[in-house]
Amino acid sequence: MTEHDDVRDLLAAWAFGALEPAEERVVPLHLARCQDCAAEAEQLRETVRMLDGPPLDEPPSPFDTPFAGALRARPAPPRVARHAAPYAAAVAGLRALLPELPGRWSTPVVHDWDVHATVAHLLAADEHLALRLGIEARVPGARIDEDADWTDTWERRSAEVIAHEYGRRPEETVADWSAQAAELLGTPHARDPELAAGTTLLMGLRLPVAEHFLARAFEAWIHTDDIGRALGLTVPPPPEEHLGQLIGLAVRVLDTVLGTETPPVLFAVRGGEEWVLGSRSDPVAAELTLDPVDFCLLVGGRYAPDAVPRDTTGDAAAVRNVLERAASLSWL
Repeated sequence: MTEHDDVRDLLAAWAFGALEPAEERVVPLHLARCQDCAAEAEQLRETVRMLDGPPLDEPPSPFDTPFAGALRARPAPPRVARHAAPYAAAVAGLRALLPELPGRWSTPVVHDWDVHATVAHLLAADEHLALRLGIEARVPGARIDEDADWTDTWERRSAEVIAHEYGRRPEETVADWSAQAAELLGTPHARDPELAAGTTLLMGLRLPVAEHFLARAFEAWIHTDDIGRALGLTVPPPPEEHLGQLIGLAVRVLDTVLGTETPPVLFAVRGGEEWVLGSRSDPVAAELTLDPVDFCLLVGGRYAPDAVPRDTTGDAAAVRNVLERAASLSWL
């Protein structure tokens, strides 16, 4: 691994001020001579600043997020490998909202859930990976039945956990969700890329554990954004590098679902990469470009296929097929 790769893996820790002493000497030197890393580092730090709010000796800015200062007292995030960093950041993002939640737990959010139920759902959703990695469930009745229809299993367990948590105080639900997330981030699989390269079957998909961590990050961010919108709070999108990882996962899954017999579409995220989805043996039938965040919201079920802003050329039916398949991926 080159110095460039080493430093990129440290940028999230740099943004949170969580570097080791030796790393604190290496990273600034590299940033001084690498414009790409410097730009990415500044964006990461800006995201952290938005969550933290201004320093105590500065007056608040009119551009600060409504929940500015929520993370000032939080500990540094756990040191994890690159594949788990988006989940660590998404967990930190939801924790940033916690001071805004007392007295607002019954605010409607999504899927007939209020804030309390949404956090309870995240407790249930993360539980599947936690069980795979040897972490004991916090709600009785946990099991993994991948032989049955996974969507039925997923929805049934989510409903079961939400019903259980409604019998507890919201603060207790948050504490269990937070503790389970910390345990996930403390596993060897969160720290060792080689170990996380092993595959496991979850949500009907056999993927490397590393990619299941990305799926957990995706869901935590989407539901944090759901809560923020419900409360009228601005939740920043993931940092560019993390967003790129989430997009990469979504594209890989989407391409698998489309298969090799569908008309090929050249798909691109604005300002980023492009991929040919569908058949590799036929000429490209259409081109489709989406904003990176809009694509994630489409995959997350927060946009209808015909409502997501897009740029297209070519076969409208081929484009519609890609958009509908993308929206159908949602398990959130």
